[in-house]
Amino acid sequence: MAVAAAATLCACAPAVSWKVPRVGDRPPVTAEDARERDYQQVLARYSSHQELYDRLDTRYFVAATFQSVPFREARVRRAGDFRKVPAAELERQLAEERAAAAAAHEVFLAAHFTDPRFDDLDRPRSQWRLALVTPRGEVTPTKVERLGRSTMDQRSLYPYFDEFWVGFHVTFPRAFPDGTEVIPEGTDAVTLRLASALGNAELRLAVR
Repeated sequence: MAVAAAATLCACAPAVSWKVPRVGDRPPVTAEDARERDYQQVLARYSSHQELYDRLDTRYFVAATFQSVPFREARVRRAGDFRKVPAAELERQLAEERAAAAAAHEVFLAAHFTDPRFDDLDRPRSQWRLALVTPRGEVTPTKVERLGRSTMDQRSLYPYFDEFWVGFHVTFPRAFPDGTEVIPEGTDAVTLRLASALGNAELRLAVR
């Protein structure tokens, strides 16, 4: 049944606006318009999204953000603004994020599946194959951590992470087994691929 249905699926990804249904309260924004605009621009640069439909029925919405150093810094500062984090603590958090970026490639992934049986990305025998595709090939995750349903705090950082979506923290290695870099120097973007019999999503993510 799933294979037959998959034949009718098509992936659609509007280039500019994200036509995602909104549920519940809108995500929090900062008090300063300029700071809000700057953050949204950084978020948009390192994010991508896609929808998958079966005729007129939605199969899923999926969105992701590559955790580049510029985005990590913007995210930490934004969270710090909301939480009134002291300068010393903020600098410690920034240092931790830079160290994490040097240790692994990380992606925040959020998805809404009309059928909850499909949201098994973190399971050992998941129906989905996740891969990060780069100019040198592809790697699969070393870890997929399920974050669960969105909170207002998370939505302040990832506005697309809507109320009934499920979030995942996906970790990829920085190097192949032979020691070569997964994302070579000078790479502008990579592709996060989610593939199964239900359909295929390929999200282009800027990395610098």
